[in-house]
Amino acid sequence: MPTLMSTSVPTTWQSKASVRSELWPGVEFIIARITFGRRLELLKRVRDLAVRLEYFEAGREEKNRIEASLLGAQLDRLYIEWGLEEVQGLEIDGEPATPESLVDRGPEELFQEALTAVKAECGLSEQERKN
Repeated sequence: MPTLMSTSVPTTWQSKASVRSELWPGVEFIIARITFGRRLELLKRVRDLAVRLEYFEAGREEKNRIEASLLGAQLDRLYIEWGLEEVQGLEIDGEPATPESLVDRGPEELFQEALTAVKAECGLSEQERKN
């Protein structure tokens, strides 16, 4: 039977993770790590949009596809607002990049890479990340 050993070294937890961009060398994303409280907050924020998205994705009409696309983009923005705390090593229009400026004026491929990093931190599967 294993015995528990007492140790005087404190265990540490980092509430943020650093993810280097593979597309833009020198750019790093600072991502909020998932915790019970943050997961609860995210679920509350995502719930209504996700239900509406599912409804419109089921429709066959063009207006339903457009609405689903809009809701999907809103969900992506929500994930970035929730999980991307900093963007390091990038300037946009001569100013240090922020999560907001990345969404509003940054290169879309970098936004998508940050979004993938945030969703990976949330523990979403590849299929869930695509939605």
